[in-house]
Amino acid sequence: MSSEKEPEDKMNIKRINELARKAKTVGLTAEEADEQQRLRTEYLAAFRKGVKQKLDSIILVDEKGNQRSLRKDH
Repeated sequence: MSSEKEPEDKMNIKRINELARKAKTVGLTAEEADEQQRLRTEYLAAFRKGVKQKLDSIILVDEKGNQRSLRKDH
């Protein structure tokens, strides 16, 4: 699969891993360290958003058939 057709999140994970390996071996430049932090922040935000969406879509059903979402409506 060519990197042009690879989803952006997969490319970001690859780059995060490349930077992590480089940091352990030869170290990172200031620009690379900034890039690593930015990519990690973006990845975590996307991951948290996905988990929240998944949890928001879950419906609990009790023994009487009553349905409610996991989200607390304030």
